[in-house]
Amino acid sequence: MTSIEERVRALEEQMTALAALLDRSSPEVGEPAAGTKDVFWALEGLKRRLPGGAGAVLYTGAVEPAEGERYEWQYGVMTADLMAEDWSAAATALSALAHPVRLLLLREVLGGRHGASELSEVEGLGTSGQLYHHLRQLVSAGWLRANGRGQYIVPAERVVPLLVTLTAATR
Repeated sequence: MTSIEERVRALEEQMTALAALLDRSSPEVGEPAAGTKDVFWALEGLKRRLPGGAGAVLYTGAVEPAEGERYEWQYGVMTADLMAEDWSAAATALSALAHPVRLLLLREVLGGRHGASELSEVEGLGTSGQLYHHLRQLVSAGWLRANGRGQYIVPAERVVPLLVTLTAATR
């Protein structure tokens, strides 16, 4: 088994590499750095870390969806592992997103409306029974978490993945 010191050193190296990628002086996604043509800076960084010939998928984000909230997330998976998984396991989470009212609810919760009473004031959500039906679907699929009495949050570990999913679906 790897010693704690070796594991901490490996984590520190990964954090240093991530910090360099997310440095404020880094270009925006899709924008080359000044004086370069390095449009795919994140992709090139990923490829440098892969064993020869291996493929991987990486998503990362640093977002502030509402005042006082900040989420930073990175997740990567080797292509071979992803291809070997049972993709049907994603059906529940994906189908929960397949309704315009649920997407609206998620946007409102990320935007700072956490209470069911606040959410019920949003136009287009239907009756309170319909509202609670959609909230239950999102909680069941893991996109929302009940946080106290009538309060909902998007779990921190789901914020960037949600935005990545929406980006992939609309681009």
